Amino acid sequence: MPLRLAVRDIALFERAVRFARPFRFGAVVVEAASQVFVRAEIEIEGKGRAVGASAEMMVPKWFDKRASLSTEQTVDELRRSLAIASQLYLTSAGFDTAFGHHASRIAVQIEACAKEDIPPLAAIFGPAEINKAVLDALLRGAGANFFDGMAANIAGIDARMSPDLASEDITRFLGRCRRRDRIAIRHTVGLDDRIEGPGGVADARENSGARYFKLKLAGNPEMDAARLTRIGREFATLPHAYSVTLDANEQYADLADLRSLVDRLGKDTALAPIESRLLYIEQPMPRDITRAAPLDGIAPYDFIIDEADDSYNAFVAARALGYRGASSKSCKGIYKSVINATRAAKWSTPREKFFVTGEDLTCQAGLAVQQDLALGALIGLSHMERNGHHYVDGFADTPDLEANAFLAAHPDLYARDSEKVRLAVHDGDLLTDTLTTPGFASGTHPLWPAMSPLQQPKARTLQEQSL
Repeated sequence: MPLRLAVRDIALFERAVRFARPFRFGAVVVEAASQVFVRAEIEIEGKGRAVGASAEMMVPKWFDKRASLSTEQTVDELRRSLAIASQLYLTSAGFDTAFGHHASRIAVQIEACAKEDIPPLAAIFGPAEINKAVLDALLRGAGANFFDGMAANIAGIDARMSPDLASEDITRFLGRCRRRDRIAIRHTVGLDDRIEGPGGVADARENSGARYFKLKLAGNPEMDAARLTRIGREFATLPHAYSVTLDANEQYADLADLRSLVDRLGKDTALAPIESRLLYIEQPMPRDITRAAPLDGIAPYDFIIDEADDSYNAFVAARALGYRGASSKSCKGIYKSVINATRAAKWSTPREKFFVTGEDLTCQAGLAVQQDLALGALIGLSHMERNGHHYVDGFADTPDLEANAFLAAHPDLYARDSEKVRLAVHDGDLLTDTLTTPGFASGTHPLWPAMSPLQQPKARTLQEQSL
């Protein structure tokens, strides 16, 4: 049964995260980023107050890839998105469901961000992080774990943002959800990652025994085909079966270039180790071209949207263009993931399958990876991209006291290795048992005094952005 709450306080923090190795996707190389932390205090009607938290990496040049912006400007957009959302959530002292607070503010949020030339994908980042912290507080205050609370629709998710569905569709879907005990990791291979030999894609010490792989594409059919051929040769040495997904991060300029790559996949025998195990291709073209380019006749492969998934209607529009799936990322909104998973279940037939996938660019050890993993375990994902543990050295520069607290609370999810607390991978899988603690998938919170307040960039008008 949904509970009503009022948002009483929101505090925003950040912490620098150094990468253990460069991560290149598209035209961007990331070697460090800031992780945002949200602390929300709520009052549950008739039950008193509770505090919740969330965390997410603010990765540059993913939410907004415009060449005219610097990497720092794109991160400042995310800070502004958070600041605007925080103000909106604190403008009313009234009680509503957790989803109701979100639904009543999201259009205003997108409009306010648009006035500062912040695109929708970046605009929804702020509410997404606040929603997670509010939900954590709600579950803690109610003494419920994430899986039981969501099965009972404690957040009050309804169809007001998705008129193609009925509220009963969402309630029934959630009522059928059961936590997956294990989720396989999908190992990301960045564009600068080693391919052959020790430390390469087939090295078990490097890929943590993964059976699923996500390969980044650069947007050049010839170069991508040559690189995939090299990777395929290495995969042929794996001692177990494997599956592959491809992710272009909007780098294919148009359908002609995409068709060229797809034709190579279907005809070049050297690409058979990739093509024969290909599950889907993710966000091949820029989001604006995606919305105007039907995939009719391009390939027998499944395609999904990710960066183009920036609104509650995006999956509906993408389906009409030939896409079969949409990515679930908690940085884009947990409620939208639930609604898209409801759609996929409702749309699927024995002859036509629609699906939601688990894609992770921004999750790091601690709250972020736990909450996104729990979301995937709730909506039935069998494998998820987990590149955070690969590109960052465990908890990185997180204070030992905080890292140890997460290890103690979640001993199935973390392990101590070389004096560092790291994500624990069990035969290529992550375990979800301890995510059933009261709250949103975490038995502890970060050390708030050990981080800095969120930087507050100056608001910019559309005219200033164009100068």
